[in-house]
Amino acid sequence: MLITGWYPVDRSQVSIHHVICLLPRVNPISRNCKNVMSLLFFLLLLQHGDEGQLSMAYASEMEKLPHVRYVSFDFHHYCGNSNFDNLQLLYDQISVDVEKQGYFLVDSEGKILMEQKGAIRVNCIDCLDRTNVTQSYLAQKSLNSQLQRLGALSSTECISKFDEIYEKFKTVWIEQGDEISLEYSGTHALKRDLVRFGKQTFSGLIKDGMSALSRYYLNNFHDGIRQDAMDLISGHYTVNRNNPSPFQLNGFESLSYLPVASALLVGGLTLTSFTLNQAGRNAQHFASSVLWAGLTAGVMALVKANGRQFCSRPRLCGLL
Repeated sequence: MLITGWYPVDRSQVSIHHVICLLPRVNPISRNCKNVMSLLFFLLLLQHGDEGQLSMAYASEMEKLPHVRYVSFDFHHYCGNSNFDNLQLLYDQISVDVEKQGYFLVDSEGKILMEQKGAIRVNCIDCLDRTNVTQSYLAQKSLNSQLQRLGALSSTECISKFDEIYEKFKTVWIEQGDEISLEYSGTHALKRDLVRFGKQTFSGLIKDGMSALSRYYLNNFHDGIRQDAMDLISGHYTVNRNNPSPFQLNGFESLSYLPVASALLVGGLTLTSFTLNQAGRNAQHFASSVLWAGLTAGVMALVKANGRQFCSRPRLCGLL
């Protein structure tokens, strides 16, 4: 059984350091340990920078849990955009544990021949792209093992030798990855080519870039209301008529500053570039260049200093 795990934070854009502070308070792994004998936990983060700090924080939390084997695997380092088969390095580390976990198997008479004794949980940052690619690889390994046990495949065969079946298998994983990604991020999953072709193609790279830009826009300017809807539907937020509306805005938020700031930035950059081309002709053009460059820098500083005010933030419930 494969489990996809999200980090215990909401949709609002928070720093990695905030996530690390939340880990001891909301341990998302312990719930998985109650009903299984063993749990394999994979973390597919980079081993440096902010992701490296988060990886170390999770490793520390894993030490507190029984029946859990924690494996850290730097997906980008080993696989990049074209080395899908390098996931074999990960599988080699955990193949014995996977075999011990087994799977549920009954015969035609309903007699239980084998029971599953564990689960595999896979995490990356948003548990969409790297997670889906890794889970598809593990699912392929598991399916090969089960078909070999049933006699549908010989001990030396695998589903990749049968084009029609293999294409259906890959399509299933690509489509389910897209559905989860659309629900969570509003775009199709990235790295779909790694599942379909085993490497990144140029057209796939373009599509991933467009999806990444769409995610950035949706995350910053649309996801706040989506988180509010989830909090309201799930009962995390309870409406109380005696409380003031959480949607009351202060003076800064009441105005639509984003379009104005965007227009000033684009206009300032354009006029700065235009006046710079004319700056060599006389002092007036040079002064205009300095003026527009200063105005543009000031707007950029304002946006940076008040970035959270420009973004769509959940208002019903604060962070954990």
